[in-house]
Amino acid sequence: MREMTRETHAWLHRSAAMVLTAVVLVCLSGACRNSGAATETVAAQNQTQPIQPPEKNAADFDPKPETPPAMKVSGEQAFKTLKEFVALGPRYLGSDGHTKAEQYIVSHLEGAQVEQDRFNARTVIGDFPMDNIIGKFPGKRDGVIVIAGHYDTNYPLKDTSFIGANDGGSNVGLMLEIATQLRKHPPEGYSVWLLFTDGEEAMKDWTNEDSVYGSKHLAQRWLKDGTAVKVKAFILLDMIGDKDLHLENDTNSTPWLAEVVRRAGARVGQQSHFSSRSNPIQDDHLPFRAVGIPVADLIDLDYGFDNIYHHTTQDTPDKCSAASLQVVGEIVMETVRALNTR
Repeated sequence: MREMTRETHAWLHRSAAMVLTAVVLVCLSGACRNSGAATETVAAQNQTQPIQPPEKNAADFDPKPETPPAMKVSGEQAFKTLKEFVALGPRYLGSDGHTKAEQYIVSHLEGAQVEQDRFNARTVIGDFPMDNIIGKFPGKRDGVIVIAGHYDTNYPLKDTSFIGANDGGSNVGLMLEIATQLRKHPPEGYSVWLLFTDGEEAMKDWTNEDSVYGSKHLAQRWLKDGTAVKVKAFILLDMIGDKDLHLENDTNSTPWLAEVVRRAGARVGQQSHFSSRSNPIQDDHLPFRAVGIPVADLIDLDYGFDNIYHHTTQDTPDKCSAASLQVVGEIVMETVRALNTR
């Protein structure tokens, strides 16, 4: 998980220069990547200049009174799933816990069209197999709403008991509860895809090169195969279980979509959980924003007093709550309802 103290603005300015440099160096060396290559370098994952989607008016997405209500979710069930999931143990790349996590997620996506986007990533410390898992619930309209969140745990903490209850566990709990409800109530509008990203965490220190490996890979794949243009919105969930929930105002999110989310929160009476502080968040949404997909990151980066629990072995289920998962669940489902009005 990213730190608020990292120099995000510098990273954004460096990205364009790094993309151009990487392309030139790779091509000069005669090693331009073949689309069938088994292992992807970070440079190869970042060869696309950011695409700016058109701005929209968030108020245009406010549902009319006659619009059917949003799908209901249970924060209690989401919290129960969170506890079961993190009981599998640490989920860092290459671990038995990571394999168990993959199996757990897939087994709880019954009724969905499950796609496992397996690939090998060349990280700053070597090659690792990764697996983005997508549970697809087809709708009746042409278009896709993606709800996403990572499931891996911090690699540098692999020799500790770190289980990431909030950081990776909370979003999985809520997303699998959404999957349960979508089985009972298939989408009437746009298709809903639940994307469990892999390799979000840094292998050493969070940088543009050392982070969000799975998202970089999948965003480029979606750009090339045409999926990106079908995605109406990408809603990222991260660290959403904090008992004292205050969602950031992420300035790296697509402005109109972030406002749609906030308006949805106000309609369900949860506006008090949105923070007034603004931060440019580095997270799994950025590679998808770069390929032209509208993105919004729902994240609480202040976990415990002065962020004391973040990336420590104190990130355990007792610091999370069913109430917070209920809040985020209501906001997300009301956002999906709003997006389906256009």
